[in-house]
Amino acid sequence: MSPAPTTSAGPASSGIPPSSLPTSIVTENDTKPSSSSEANDLLPRYLTNDPSRTGYDPSIQWWMNYFKILTGQITPEGVEHYREDRYKANEARDCARCEADRDWLFQNSPVIRFLREKVANLNGVLDETNVVCRRCPSRIVVIPGNKDKGEEDRIEVARQGGGFSPDHGILLCANEMRNRGHLEDTLAHEMVHAWDHLRWKVDWFGEKSLRHAACTEIRASMLSGECRWTRESIVRGNWTLTQQFQNCVRMRAIQSVMARPTCKDDVHATKVVNEVWDSCFADKRPFEEIYR
Repeated sequence: MSPAPTTSAGPASSGIPPSSLPTSIVTENDTKPSSSSEANDLLPRYLTNDPSRTGYDPSIQWWMNYFKILTGQITPEGVEHYREDRYKANEARDCARCEADRDWLFQNSPVIRFLREKVANLNGVLDETNVVCRRCPSRIVVIPGNKDKGEEDRIEVARQGGGFSPDHGILLCANEMRNRGHLEDTLAHEMVHAWDHLRWKVDWFGEKSLRHAACTEIRASMLSGECRWTRESIVRGNWTLTQQFQNCVRMRAIQSVMARPTCKDDVHATKVVNEVWDSCFADKRPFEEIYR
């Protein structure tokens, strides 16, 4: 089966300073957005690399560009374009490592084996045929600011760690996996989604209500281990002691709900997550407690 994820394992994004914004922005199909349509001005736009603007020149050796990054000759946007090109060059290596770690986790990880057993109890099957490793492209997106309020456009980099599709299975983004532990958290997150799908009829796209999506994202972030204190502090630099776990789960759930096509904005996503928070954060099934 081929992956077609409908949810992500907590989309990651990194901001680029507004000062790095180009005065002329070109979309991926090399056409400039129409200024005659106010609606088009409010839509996100995807940036392609322009060496004269970013300093990153893909025609030269990679190590030369790396030296230019170290010496500050490439803009933050150019660094992201460089990263994406290196992911393409190392795709076969990254996927092979991801598949080896996936197979190891299927055999040796207590949480992965437990979730796999619980999925099987609901007549589901998760194996190498529907848990696949692929390169997931990142997107450099220009988010238009509200000109009436004097807001500047900003650039964000949207990344994905994994995804679950009811029709296809689980996608693991091989190029985004830092190590086996990171892959374990991502796989556990998506396996919670798989269990929820088999246990209940989840409205994944939020066509009727976003509450289903909010609830399964809360549970997946809570039970997978991706919000445990060691990962938040050491990996993400969040050293908060009070309510750190709850804040992480809430934030990641909101980010995932925002990716649904029926979600209007972050205010809408926050409202939906808050509506289901108490009941969904208390639901630890198929576990008895939070072990990770």
